[in-house]
Order: sequence, then C-alpha cells, then structure tokens
Amino acid sequence: MRIFIVLMFFLSVGLPIYGQGDNYELVWSDEFSGTGPINSTKWHHQTQIPNGGNWYNGEIQHYTNRTLNSFVSNGTLKIVARKETFTDQGYTKSHTSARLNSKFAFTYGYVEVRAKLPIGVGTWPAIWTLGQNIIESGGFWSASMGSVSWPACGEIDIMEHWGSNQNFVQSAMHTPSSFGNTVNKGGQNISTVSSEFHTYTLEWTPEQMVFSVDGVEHYTYNPPVQNPSTWPFDANQYILLNVAILPEILNSFNESAMEVDYVRVYQDPTLSVTDEILENEIQLFPNPVVDTMSLRVPSTLVGAKAVVHSLTGQELYITDIQNEDTSIDLSEYAKGVYILTLIKEQVRIIKQVIRL
Repeated sequence: MRIFIVLMFFLSVGLPIYGQGDNYELVWSDEFSGTGPINSTKWHHQTQIPNGGNWYNGEIQHYTNRTLNSFVSNGTLKIVARKETFTDQGYTKSHTSARLNSKFAFTYGYVEVRAKLPIGVGTWPAIWTLGQNIIESGGFWSASMGSVSWPACGEIDIMEHWGSNQNFVQSAMHTPSSFGNTVNKGGQNISTVSSEFHTYTLEWTPEQMVFSVDGVEHYTYNPPVQNPSTWPFDANQYILLNVAILPEILNSFNESAMEVDYVRVYQDPTLSVTDEILENEIQLFPNPVVDTMSLRVPSTLVGAKAVVHSLTGQELYITDIQNEDTSIDLSEYAKGVYILTLIKEQVRIIKQVIRL
C-alpha cells in the first residue's frame, strides 16, 4: 500500500476577520513598472494546450508568450486578445491571447487587483486562483506540486466578466461540491468596467471568502461544513490572469486588452503559515510511505491529538502525540481519501489530505 500525502495547513477557528490594513502586511506584488515583457521572475506564460487540442469551456484562442499578447508599458500590464490566424503545437486557431500564472503561492490573505477590462461579445477576462497542487498541462506548479485534478484543487474566481453581459462582474467558487455552473457565486453591476479602472478584492481567511469591487462587497462564501468537498482552501493557491475568447466572438472583433495596474497580496501573520516554516517544524517521512506514516513535530506539539477522519467527518483513528516522533498505522484502511488533523487546545494546527 502506498500513501501519498499532500500538505495543506491552517491555523484556526475563532479568529476575527480583519479589514485590509488592520493586520495585513504586503507579501508579494507586481506594480508593472517599466516597459517590455512581463517580469519572468514573477509570472509564467501558460501556453500548452490541454489534451484534445482545445482549451477549456469551448475557448478558441491560443495562449502565447509573445509581447504582442502580454507586455508592460506606462505602468500597467496589457493582456491583449487579438484576432489573427496563429498555428502552434500543431493546431491553427483564429485568435490569440495570454494566460499568466504567478510564481508565488499562498494560503489566506487579502488580494487586490486594479484593472480595466476588455470589451467585446465573446471576450472572457478573469482574475482568479487555482490550487498549487493541481495537475494541469503546462501550468507552472504542476510538475513540482501537482497531485490532484480540478476541481479537487479548488478554484477562486476573484473576477470574471463576459463581454456579452458588459456591465456585470462575477466572483465564484469551484469545489468538488459545486463546480462548472457552480451555485456558489455572486456579482454586481459596474457600468464602467471597460472604460475605467476598478479594484477587485478577495479576503480569504480560515472561515470564509469575501469578494468586493471598489470596497463594495457582493459575495461571501462560508460553507457551514468545511471539508475537502466544500473547502479545499487550507492550502496554497496561485494567481492567474487571462483573457479567453469564446466561440460567439464577433467577426468585427480585432483586439481588446485587460489592463492591470497592480496585483498585491497581503497576509495577516497571525493566520499565515509558510512552506518553509512547515517543512522546518513538521515532517512526514518517508514520503510516499508504506502502511505506517511517521510524523515528527516540534516539542510544542507534544500533547496534541492526531485525528484521521473520512471525508464525511467520521473519526476513524485518534492518538495522542506523546513525543516528537509518532507513528500512525494506516494499513487497515481501504484505498481512498482521508484527512489527518493535529489538534492542540482546540486549535487545528495542520491538516493533511491522505491518499491511500
């Protein structure tokens, strides 16, 4: 039996929600200064077409890494959707655009993006995130971190806009419990989305997601039960910026751009845990393991409880961590997905998805 562990971590319950600026500190940003190509230390061009020769949701464009489709000038990033015949990877398509993955991933925080959107029926710009653990062709993180498919990785749509509904912007959540035409969504009307800059924000805490435009909230996601089906959001997500083209694009369309003034990520240090801290203080080995999972923790976690439960919440295995090295025997479990949680003084220290 081989057990694959995907680390997902969070600090915990009962913590207050803070407005941006109260406890948050800027941890990552791109202000898009200078002129020329995007900053390759911060962004990755995702250009590889998924299996089947087409992008998802019927999109008809090629994503490219050319400066014709994405570049920085006059203090903003331009992601340009263009009508042109373009051949790549053995497929010829009628439009091009760009899809950028951030080379920064994070858990919890306040995301702020100031942007002006493209115009035209058939354009579909988005500011969104995916789980760092997604398996996806050509994605920046897939080769090193990929372990699950969509929607198990979780998707957070901070802003999406359809040119066929010009004055409406939407935020949405995609999880195993609701995805695709998800029921978990909300939006608002903004009459100047393509003529003026607006600030799109997400506040992500262990309890909920709150979405706003220019400080006006339009949707909160806070499922009453948090489990991998409703809340795969205690693990790192990364940011994506793209403009997709849908089949209903008008013949008269030539080009239009999403213009981004800045992308900023703030975090509250009382809520945030980094990979470096996790790797230094909590270790699982060997990985993958056989039958028995060995857990090494700092002395501060001695006395905590280790709980394994099913996706439905049924507790299957509980043990006290009596010293810094603990073995957990999982040999009797059937193949499937389980959750391991460490709990001390009613605070959930880390959570791990266990795949048998």
